[in-house]
Amino acid sequence: MELLPFCSILLFSFLASSVSEAGNVGVNYGRVANNLPPATKVVELLKSNDIGHVKLYDADPSVLRALVGSGIKVVVTVPNELLASVAARLGFALQWVQRNVAAYYPSTQIHSIAVGNEVFVFPRNITNFLVPTMQNVHTALAHLHLDADVKISSPITLTALQNSYPSSSGSFRPELVETVIWPMLEFLRQTGSYLMINAYPFFAYEANSDVISLDYALFRPNSGVVDAGNGLKYYSLFDAQIDAVFVAMSALKYDDIKIVASETGWPSKGDTKETDAAAENAAAYNGNLIRRP
Repeated sequence: MELLPFCSILLFSFLASSVSEAGNVGVNYGRVANNLPPATKVVELLKSNDIGHVKLYDADPSVLRALVGSGIKVVVTVPNELLASVAARLGFALQWVQRNVAAYYPSTQIHSIAVGNEVFVFPRNITNFLVPTMQNVHTALAHLHLDADVKISSPITLTALQNSYPSSSGSFRPELVETVIWPMLEFLRQTGSYLMINAYPFFAYEANSDVISLDYALFRPNSGVVDAGNGLKYYSLFDAQIDAVFVAMSALKYDDIKIVASETGWPSKGDTKETDAAAENAAAYNGNLIRRP
């Protein structure tokens, strides 16, 4: 299978139980590619398109300097490779926060730190380092009096769910609940933060295109899908997936925690069997997502 090219959107609206509160749409700024424009040009592009949020997969100094005075709200990331070190040593966490957050804030409007990215599916088993890393980073922020302004979360994927269909049956994988999901949700509650979700409806659609309509997956007009468990009618696969996460959180008594879609999108190209991975569908998905009420 070829690598699927995505334009990955950051939907910084708060989502829960099919309701979206006021928020902003942003982009994920990935830099693993050739012939990339300089960060200053990227920031100009973001500003010219009224992009109000950007999420970085690291805390690259050149990018953070380019964002100075831009007014764009920024999410920086502690890379997966550093979780073991940050979890083990508070001093290391303090050094990381000083170099990558305090050195730029508030001129660069860093408002969130993503601790790792999709940790549960990372090739190396670093799951047990997740919550200790979040705790040490929060302690470092508190030491620098930044904990009230900078929130901490960690983007997870829908693979963290044992059940996601129908939405009313949403539940987390049992082996993750006690070890990491429960303590992470408790941390998010105590710090007033939110859960980040990387949700890509394309993968569910591609695996079940015989029963999921393309219109339903692309936010286009459709007859909707009724969830017999909760009686709700969903008009988009994205909403149904987010609600499955909400139900899973509710089962653990954490339905007061907000959800942010930290990544979503649709591939503009795929292999020969993935005929619906196409530029026009990617444009439809992203455009309809942005216009989503």
